[in-house]
Amino acid sequence: MDKIGDFMELIDRPEYIEKLKMWCDYTDVVKIVTGVRRCGKSILLTLFQNYLRANGVEKDQIQEIKFELEENEWLLDRKKLHANILENLNPNKMNYVFLDEIQLVEDWQKAINSLRMRSNIDLYLTGSNAYMFSSELATLIGGRYVEIQMQPFSFKEYVMGNTDNLQEKYDKYTNESGFPQTIAFSGNRQLINDYLMNTVYQNTIQKDIVKRFKLKDTARLDNVVRYMFDNIGNETSLRGIERGLKADGVSVSPTTIDIYVQGLLDSYLMHKCDRYDIKGKKILQTNSKYYVADVGLRTALFGRSDLDFGRVLENVVYLELVRRGYKVSVGKIRASKEIEVDFVATKPAGEIEYYQVAYTALEPETLRRELAPLEEIKDNYPKFLLTMDYGEGVSNGIKRLNVLGWLVG
Repeated sequence: MDKIGDFMELIDRPEYIEKLKMWCDYTDVVKIVTGVRRCGKSILLTLFQNYLRANGVEKDQIQEIKFELEENEWLLDRKKLHANILENLNPNKMNYVFLDEIQLVEDWQKAINSLRMRSNIDLYLTGSNAYMFSSELATLIGGRYVEIQMQPFSFKEYVMGNTDNLQEKYDKYTNESGFPQTIAFSGNRQLINDYLMNTVYQNTIQKDIVKRFKLKDTARLDNVVRYMFDNIGNETSLRGIERGLKADGVSVSPTTIDIYVQGLLDSYLMHKCDRYDIKGKKILQTNSKYYVADVGLRTALFGRSDLDFGRVLENVVYLELVRRGYKVSVGKIRASKEIEVDFVATKPAGEIEYYQVAYTALEPETLRRELAPLEEIKDNYPKFLLTMDYGEGVSNGIKRLNVLGWLVG
């Protein structure tokens, strides 16, 4: 194994391991781990296999196929894949089958659905493109799958339990990236940039967008991607993107922009955050916000000098809320059209929390401005203002928290 691989074997992802353990041996439910390329999905499968072996599962009960390896190219035929898995089963015990980057297999759903029906096969898949979740998948597998959405390291995972000098660690995190492999580069800016731009960014763009949509003019795609990365946390529409690009001398139609943006979302490079009418309790269809999968990737694209610290912090908080299992929206207060709450975070049971994010709110006028949207909301759900400022407090029932403590808590 290479140096990075050796290093990565030492890094656990307990949050995701626990989710896999929870569904282990439910053979009728396919476990699908999704997420942006290089966020650690393959390593997660290895870690879970280690857990299984440590708990009595024997080597001949485990099959693993990595479809990006050239020696497995012949298994990209779903019928050969199906036959090969059956041929290597232990007929007398439970079998655990791990298939990495399953989207590379054409019509993979048909093979998986057949295997799922066997009571002695427990299936675990990874995929790097949300396009794999088509209506055909729902039809063929009958909804009998659970999606585990994986991200690069959270700030809490990044600090690895060492909470000294959190501000310094946060600066490094947003500058260097949360992609697990970058930690092995020990702060070498050139290696980190090359890895993020080539192995992550270009690889994802080429495989998940250019190849999928059969694009020939990649220059326009690059302009749209850079615009989207540069405008994280800003309300965005297709027409707005068109006007913004045109101001820079680039002409791209809204229809084409829509295709490119969908490609970014399907490849998990970006996340869409819809607006939510708090009083009307409904999702609004215009001017969503978008956030990048990893702020270090954005830094690699634009450099540190162009970093908007407030919007980067907002991006980090958004990803953390999603990681904690919330459905996240931008809160609009219709009676006050210029006022919005950064995030409306809804738990699966329907409980709501409101979050406003600011890099600092030490100045009285800034504090008043940041609290105002939360004060407009008259329900009794919890409300939070997250900042880099030290110290905590309560203002009109709104909890003021240090965001770094919240991130690692």
